[in-house]
Amino acid sequence: MEEVKAPISLEEFKKKRNAMRPVIKDIKPSTLDKVAVWITNHVGSMGFFLIIFVWTAAWLGWNMFAPKAARFDPYPAFVLWLFISNMIQLFLLPLIMIGQNVQSRHADLRAEADLKINTKAEFEIETILSHLEYQNKMMIEILQDIEKKT
Repeated sequence: MEEVKAPISLEEFKKKRNAMRPVIKDIKPSTLDKVAVWITNHVGSMGFFLIIFVWTAAWLGWNMFAPKAARFDPYPAFVLWLFISNMIQLFLLPLIMIGQNVQSRHADLRAEADLKINTKAEFEIETILSHLEYQNKMMIEILQDIEKKT
C-alpha cells in the first residue's frame, strides 16, 4: 500500500486561502467613460431603434405629404435629413466603441476574477481530497487492526 501523507491542517489551509476582493470596484471610470457606456447601453436598444425609425418615417412623411408651404425639406431632396443622420452616425460610432472598450475592460477583470476563484476552488478540492485519502488510510488501518485482534 502506498504511503499517504497527512493533509494540511485547517490553520495552514486558512493561511493559504486569501480572501477575494471585488475586482470591478477597483476601476474608477471617468465621467466621459460613464457617458460612453450609458450611450452604448441605450443606443444599442430596440427603444432607440424605434425612436429613430419613427422619427425618420415622420420626417419623410411630413416632407412628402404635408402642404407644400409647410415642407421644410421637400421630396426628393431630404438633404437636411441625410446631413443629420450622417452626423448622428459620426458621433455615435466612436462613442459606442469607447463604451464597448470600457465594457470589455470590465469583462476582462471579471474573467480574471473567475480564474482566481477557480484556482482557489481547485486548491480547496485538492485539500478535501487529501483529507479524504487520509481518512480512508486511517479507516483501513483501523479495520486491519480490528481484523488482527479477531
